[in-house]
Amino acid sequence: MRHAVARLRAAQLVGSDPSFVSRNSRAPRCPGCRVIFSHCLCALRPQVSTRSGMCLLMSGTEPLKPTNTGWLIADVVPDTAAFGWARTVVDPALPALLADPQWDPYVVFPGEYAAPQRVVSEVAVHPGKRPLFVLLDGTWSEARKMFRKSPYLDSLPVLSLQPEQLSRYRLRRSTRDEHLCTSEVAALCLALAGEQHAAATLEAYLDVFTNHYLNAKRAVPPDWDDAAHQRLRDLAAASGQPGPAG
Repeated sequence: MRHAVARLRAAQLVGSDPSFVSRNSRAPRCPGCRVIFSHCLCALRPQVSTRSGMCLLMSGTEPLKPTNTGWLIADVVPDTAAFGWARTVVDPALPALLADPQWDPYVVFPGEYAAPQRVVSEVAVHPGKRPLFVLLDGTWSEARKMFRKSPYLDSLPVLSLQPEQLSRYRLRRSTRDEHLCTSEVAALCLALAGEQHAAATLEAYLDVFTNHYLNAKRAVPPDWDDAAHQRLRDLAAASGQPGPAG
């Protein structure tokens, strides 16, 4: 499947530093899920439909990192766009997407960094429009830079999330526990938009991905019957979709 993040990754690979690619790909990886073939989770990819869309602004080499979770969002949310971020160069398709009348865009970022009049905590329902969540995908310092230096975001409302739990993501750590990984942020946005099933599916899919990735690093077989895998199967059954294979 060639979703937006996969296409962005392929474009970056053309001009990437071979030493970086080597450091992040010591063993051959499945091109569909970025996990080594013995722990491939492509058969577990959920099938959901969403009214909401996602727009990922991806800093630097994020699309090349096997631990990047923007990829999981693109797996789950059919209408996901992905753009590499640069301060001085903007893909013309990005402002065109933000101006598309079918979308009601929000930039998702802590409200303390925005003017108070821009900050919202709920997703409004506007007839004829669908929520589009703009996610800044990078380290915390990179995300702050993207927020400050992207003038095409300045007119958008800032959706400030108040997560009730600390991040469960175990592959990379922020210096602040309250910082969530990108797919966790996307799941919270889906829940705010009233798409609880899609939000729960993305959460379970992140847990399954983490299981496969960490077990691959430890040379331990994936646990196909753990709570995360079972939850993903239950969610698929509840939506009437074929259950993911295991």
